[in-house]
Amino acid sequence: MVHVLSSRLLLQPADFPSTLAFYEDVLGLVRSREFGSPGHRGVVFFLGGAELELTESDNPGPPPTGMRLWLRVADAREAFGQVMARGATAASTPELKPWGLIEASIADPDGLELVLVEVPAEHPLRSDPRSTPDLDR
Repeated sequence: MVHVLSSRLLLQPADFPSTLAFYEDVLGLVRSREFGSPGHRGVVFFLGGAELELTESDNPGPPPTGMRLWLRVADAREAFGQVMARGATAASTPELKPWGLIEASIADPDGLELVLVEVPAEHPLRSDPRSTPDLDR
């Protein structure tokens, strides 16, 4: 068994300044720390129980495929409206899914899909002690 103490998603965007502006100005994430020098900078954002690290690279590689970033929010419709007003690109509008969650999707500058997820009060994730802490009440 691996005992994970914390987690961090690492991204090397094709256009570091645009992606940095997206996560900070459009999504509104708060910086945890910064490191490095121009051309090799890194910025780490708080991401609920994890962190998101953007690193500048001369050779970033292709955008991730087959991956989505799930972001639990208190109100998916409100969060979607806020990020759209700040220039986000919509992939899907907020809707109640068959599995009982309200979800909307946006895309970052490299096309990574970010799913804004609201867990309604009556959903089992709200009462399951194995689920994430209920910080949005």
